[in-house]
Amino acid sequence: MARCYHRAMTEGRLLPEEWQRGPRYGGAYTFARCPPSRDLSRADVAIVGVPMDMAVLYRSGARWGPRAIRDASGQLRPHHWEPDKIEPPFDKLRVIDYGDIEVFPGYIEQSIPHITQSLSPIVEAGVFPVVLGGDHSTTLPVLRACAARHGTMSLVHFDAHPDFWESPPERPYHHGTVFRRAVQEKLIDPAASVQIGIRGSLSAGLIAEARAAGFRLLTASEFAAQGVQATLEEMRRTVKGPVYVSLDIDSVDPAFAPGTGTPEVAGLTSREIVELVRGLRGLQLVAFDIVEVAPAYDSAEITALLAANLVYELLLVLAEGR
Repeated sequence: MARCYHRAMTEGRLLPEEWQRGPRYGGAYTFARCPPSRDLSRADVAIVGVPMDMAVLYRSGARWGPRAIRDASGQLRPHHWEPDKIEPPFDKLRVIDYGDIEVFPGYIEQSIPHITQSLSPIVEAGVFPVVLGGDHSTTLPVLRACAARHGTMSLVHFDAHPDFWESPPERPYHHGTVFRRAVQEKLIDPAASVQIGIRGSLSAGLIAEARAAGFRLLTASEFAAQGVQATLEEMRRTVKGPVYVSLDIDSVDPAFAPGTGTPEVAGLTSREIVELVRGLRGLQLVAFDIVEVAPAYDSAEITALLAANLVYELLLVLAEGR
């Protein structure tokens, strides 16, 4: 049965009508059946899709990530990290699904400034953007939009790769140059930023360079040795001020998240990444993105389902902050 949505007068909300009723495969094509809207006056959080993968160097397909994450979110039911507490984030947060931002396939130089321009009204309205990518080049225009309001930010970055490669001036964009350019443009402060889960042969040559730039970089092996709680304590000692969170799904081991373009073995488990996202509570978060979900390489939709659950966990973190 198709779900309809109505404008509720309570607290100026746009509420889904009985959003948790009906079969999981029915309902509107939105994240967790949140109301589709671009009315920012009725929102605390906007779920925004950026279906772009023009900047990948290996396997494309992340352009389908926003659709896959939204589809997988249909399986979500209200839950909380406290086992006796069932309190969906939508009880405290007005969450809308803003839809997808238009990109121009084949024209990344035009798409990136357009994404920044399209996201700026969300950020300027004080609405928290949750961005569904897209490859990791998606992050750069979001960072630019956020920095215009918040100034230089701290970064919490979960990834198998530091994405700190240099690129020639005539070809400034690919999904591995994001944080090099973000540092150059003073969008983030590397000395107040952490990178967690870095590993693999692609990353090996960049670890020392990223650390020399100031990042507190934890390889996957270092993370495994010290565990979740010690990592969260280190993260809290490092970051300060406004915090941008970027989560590349390939930070997770391909046993738990095979649906990605550049998988690396010996990564984080799905339980560990959930605990790390929960550990963001209390930080001054200003934006969140989850990128590199490529459903063509997924198995039984487990990558998309993990991504949808990570967005839900992030919403719980934001709701607790209210």
